[in-house]
Amino acid sequence: MSSRTEHLPSRSGSAASLYPCGRELLRLPRPLRLVVLGVTGSIGTQTMDLVRRYPEQLQVAALSCRSNLAVLRRELESLRNDCPDHPEPWIAVADPVAHAEAMRDDALAPRLLSPGEDGIAEAVESPNDVHCLVNGLVGSAGLRPTLAGARRGLRIALANKESLVVGGDLVRREVLAAGAEILPVDSEHSAIAQCLSGRTPDEIEGLILTASGGPFRTTPADELQRVELEQVLNHPTWKMGPKITVDSATLMNKGLEVIEAHHLFGIDYDRISVVVHPGSHVHSLVRFVDGAVLAQLGTPDMRVPLLYAITGEKHWPLDTGKLDLLELGSLHFEAPDPERFPCLRLALEAGRAGGSAPVVLNAANEVAVAALLDRTLRYAEIPHIIEDTLSSLPSGTIESLAGALAFDQQARGKAAEFIAALSGRAG
Repeated sequence: MSSRTEHLPSRSGSAASLYPCGRELLRLPRPLRLVVLGVTGSIGTQTMDLVRRYPEQLQVAALSCRSNLAVLRRELESLRNDCPDHPEPWIAVADPVAHAEAMRDDALAPRLLSPGEDGIAEAVESPNDVHCLVNGLVGSAGLRPTLAGARRGLRIALANKESLVVGGDLVRREVLAAGAEILPVDSEHSAIAQCLSGRTPDEIEGLILTASGGPFRTTPADELQRVELEQVLNHPTWKMGPKITVDSATLMNKGLEVIEAHHLFGIDYDRISVVVHPGSHVHSLVRFVDGAVLAQLGTPDMRVPLLYAITGEKHWPLDTGKLDLLELGSLHFEAPDPERFPCLRLALEAGRAGGSAPVVLNAANEVAVAALLDRTLRYAEIPHIIEDTLSSLPSGTIESLAGALAFDQQARGKAAEFIAALSGRAG
């Protein structure tokens, strides 16, 4: 692939844009060969659904899972049945116990890569004729394969927002050096990308990200001390994995998306705002310098932004539900409540601080959410763990993947200490 390192100038105070606004997208052949990371999760299974729907256009060169071999086998069997002419994909299984089990499976072992993060890296780096990386991993573990895909000059359909939260500057450097491209999968960022079709950076005044408000949009702040895990995981709009569902309840997910949008679109934080939109029909908006505002609307189906990213921003036919404007009737927006959602404030502060602060924020949040899911931390304690971790560690700069991971590990250790102290298990 030819190198494409140029980028259009952004408005004063903005970072260089990762998103190819105003630039020609990569012209990729058909069939488009994919690497699908996190194949047993929501993003992964929906990507596999798209491959089966478009067998002449899409193929899977490699895929990964952490440990869910049952879903992995199901997806592979469906692929063999629906796409019998497709070559067998390479398989990465990250968990060492699950990898050992896969090695004993005659159907999996011949295509199995190394265990752990090395196998995921091999899935990105090794197969021939790969064109697009679908990164559906959860958490900071997605950064290394994003960097690997960028160095290979791939189109990256990015659902792993932590890649940019933890290593936005690192990713930008690799993308611009190798002529790769980042196309967002998050519904909010995909909506912005759709609104920017045919536009140039100098036309953009600001971005407006929408949030559903989650299950606690109207819950009084003092009652959040008593909510149970089952309530946290009962998202009113989207069906997602547990970690992102918790982040949607705290609005940390929206804070991470603001940081992601800053890196993707080169817009400074003062020109990115968040509004609560309970219906989740307006996925995000762009305000232009002449006062015009464009919004992207649709039913909440993640296959739409997935397909838009994989295809290079083409709208292929897809049997999603049709948005009925007469049934919808009206659109409601409100400001996010800072008392209910302190995680949003913490994320915006960390994003503005830059350097290691977003790394620490993300790591502390991942540890706190894991503790909530293990029932060793209360929902309302999550922001306290994050704030205490941010306050306890000195700031620094991120110069490399190793540096980012060092800050990440340090923050995880601190967050674990604070959680242990809260539960009376310190020492």
